[in-house]
Amino acid sequence: MNLTHTIASRFDDPIDRRGTHSSKWDKMEQLFGVSAEDGLAMWTADSDYASAPCVIEAVRQAADLGVFGYSWEHLAYRDAIQWWMKNRHGWDIDTNWILTSQGLGNAIALCLDVWTAPGDGVVIFPPVYHEFAHKINKSGRKVLECPLVRDGDTYALDLDDAQNRLTGSEKMLFWCSPQNPSGRIWTADELRAVAEFARRNDLMLVSDEIHHDLIYRGHTFVPMDVAAPEIRDRLVMLTAPSKTFNIAGQRTGNIIIPDDGLRAAMANRLNTLDYAPGSLGVQMITAAYSPEGAEWVDAQMEYLDGNRQLFDATIADIPGLWSMPLQATYLAWVDFSGTGMSYDDITARVRNDARIAASPGPGFGTGGEMHMRFNLATQRARVQEACERLRTAFADLQ
Repeated sequence: MNLTHTIASRFDDPIDRRGTHSSKWDKMEQLFGVSAEDGLAMWTADSDYASAPCVIEAVRQAADLGVFGYSWEHLAYRDAIQWWMKNRHGWDIDTNWILTSQGLGNAIALCLDVWTAPGDGVVIFPPVYHEFAHKINKSGRKVLECPLVRDGDTYALDLDDAQNRLTGSEKMLFWCSPQNPSGRIWTADELRAVAEFARRNDLMLVSDEIHHDLIYRGHTFVPMDVAAPEIRDRLVMLTAPSKTFNIAGQRTGNIIIPDDGLRAAMANRLNTLDYAPGSLGVQMITAAYSPEGAEWVDAQMEYLDGNRQLFDATIADIPGLWSMPLQATYLAWVDFSGTGMSYDDITARVRNDARIAASPGPGFGTGGEMHMRFNLATQRARVQEACERLRTAFADLQ
């Protein structure tokens, strides 16, 4: 029997993450006032089901060895990344292009550190992954928002407007592909337009592609380096298996840099910081980026598609609510503006009445003001429960 069908039930297996130092579950009362005792954690972007069997087996083998000493020369790890990018994304990379960071949050901070200075401007296209603005502000750089434009049931770029917003102080552009929080997949033409915008304005282009494996049937993801290899002299690609395989706690991400000079600058910074990847994270990624891991990801996407359809159908039945159709990711972007309520009232209903911790839309910047982001990477029963709770919380609108 096909693995897609034989492991489908594993995604339904209940796993209680409370009391395990899970940020998603054990921190939600502190942040949102929603108790883990009766609340649903649908905010931070990790999943609630077990990782792929091949990843778990790699951890088991490491534990059985019982020695966790210094490690060196992870050639199989680099080969696995190369194989994955070629076979899953049609992207030919050299293993020498690969550097490793302590996750992509760390990679974003490193890019700011290596290629910008305090006071420099950094371009983002909101609503977008909130850590872009957080990292820019924490590093003493300046956020330059170039908002996306709502176009029917998706978002579109307005690069003419973006051009007019530039002040001349900008040195870097953070790009999110697939787009978080909307789940939008950019076309090759759109990617080339962004690349040209970066070239024309002499901006480093950092493309965060962490959600690139979470693509729904009928859609195709194109890496920025595949769409626009002509800008390699200013391009840094960020990828990680953390969202795909739910191993974000291992803090291991890929900084893939084709250009020799740019790569040398980042490698020098990593060397100065005396950073090297942890051996357990490397072993998990090597196991994940394999034919077995690929088949598991296909099964996961089939399962997530069921969660997506269930959630979207519920949102469509509640007057005033609208969920942007997902092309990628497991993060549903819900617009509450049609309710006519204030954001405080909406928040009270979601948190206090429905007892759901969702990511507040305003944190994603301009365009997120009347939105919330819901993480659907959980057991189907929890998605069903969330749907029922939202129906009840907004019952007076129906």
